[in-house]
Amino acid sequence: MQFQVLQRAAGSAARLGELCTDHGAIRTPVFMPVGTRGTVKSLTPEDLYALGAEIVLANAYHLWLRPGAEVVKAQGGLHRFMHWERPLLTDSGGYQVFSLAPSSQVVDEGVTFQSHLDGSRHFLTPEKAIEVQEALGADIIMCLDECIPYPASDEYTREAAARTIRWAQRSQQANRRTDQALFPVVQGGTSPELRGLCADELVKLDFPGYAIGGLSVGEPREAMLAAAGAVIPRLPPQRPCYVMGVGAPEDLVDLVGLGADMFDCVLPTRSARTGQLFTRHGRIVIKNSRHQGEDAPIDEGCACYTCRHYSRAYLRHLFLNKELLAYRLNTIHNLWYFLELMREMRRAIAAETFGEFRREFYRQGEHDSG
Repeated sequence: MQFQVLQRAAGSAARLGELCTDHGAIRTPVFMPVGTRGTVKSLTPEDLYALGAEIVLANAYHLWLRPGAEVVKAQGGLHRFMHWERPLLTDSGGYQVFSLAPSSQVVDEGVTFQSHLDGSRHFLTPEKAIEVQEALGADIIMCLDECIPYPASDEYTREAAARTIRWAQRSQQANRRTDQALFPVVQGGTSPELRGLCADELVKLDFPGYAIGGLSVGEPREAMLAAAGAVIPRLPPQRPCYVMGVGAPEDLVDLVGLGADMFDCVLPTRSARTGQLFTRHGRIVIKNSRHQGEDAPIDEGCACYTCRHYSRAYLRHLFLNKELLAYRLNTIHNLWYFLELMREMRRAIAAETFGEFRREFYRQGEHDSG
C-alpha cells in the first residue's frame, strides 16, 4: 500500500490524498460502505460500482464465525467470494466481541467470548485476528484492540489503552503477508491525554496507517471531536488516518477538517432500512403521512438512481408494505448521499474552498425536512 497527500486545504487540516492498493486506488477523504458479512445489505457489487464506492469494509468477526475464514480462503479469498474487485478493509473483530458477545472476558493473552449465533465458546488473540484476516485476504487489516464502553473509569481506560498497545506489537509480529497493510487502533476513551500517549506509542512501531477507535459509543459529540483532535496531529502526516465507526454527515465534515482520511459507519444502510433518508436539508422519515401524495424525489438535487426514477409517494408505499425494493432503493439513495458528500469535500479541498463548503453545509442542513 502506498499513500500520498496531494493537497492540503487552506485554513484547516483537511487534505486530499490517494491510497494505492493491489486492487486499485482510493481517493481520500473516503467513506467506506459496510459489508458486514461480505455484502452491503440489499446491493450488488455492480450497484456499488455505479455509486462510486472505491472500498468496502467487511467484518472479520462475523465471517470468522460464519462461514469461516478457511471457507472464504478456499474460495479464493474475500474479493472473489463476494465478487468485489476493488479494495477491501476488514476489522479485527474486537469491537464485535465487546459489543455482541455475552460474557466476554478480557485478559492480556486475548479475549474469551460466547458466539452470538450459537453460544459456542471462542478465544480471540491478536495473533488469531491476524490469521483470520490473512485468510480473508483484504487489502487493509486491523490490529486487535480493546474497545471500551462510555463511560469508563480512568483506571479501566488506561489499562485498555496499554493492552491495545501490547496487542498492536503482537499483531505486527504475527503479520506475515506483505500484500496487506496493517493498521493499529488508537484507544484512550474520551481522555485527550491518554489518546495522545497511546498514539505516540503506536507511532513508534511504524505502521503503514493508523486508526482511531472507540468513538461514537455514546460519548458527547464534543468529547468525540476532542479525542480525535488530540490524536490526528500526533500521527505521521504521510500515513492515512482512519476514524472507525463514525459516520453522521456533520461528523464526517468536521473530522475531515481535522485531517482524517478514512471513515466507515452502518448509519446510511441501517437508516435506509428504517426509512430514514438523508438530504442536503436534513433527514426525512419516508413513512410520514406528508409524503403520501408527494410526486417529488427524496432530494431534488440528487442524481442517484432512486431520485431519478421514483417519487416519495412510491417509496412510502413500498416501505409501509415492507416490500424488499424499499430497502434497496433507500440504500442506494443514502449511500449516494454519503459518497457524494465525500466527493464534494474532495472537490472543495482541491479548489481551496473547504471552509466555504463547511459553512454552506451547516447552513443548508439546519432543519430536518420531516
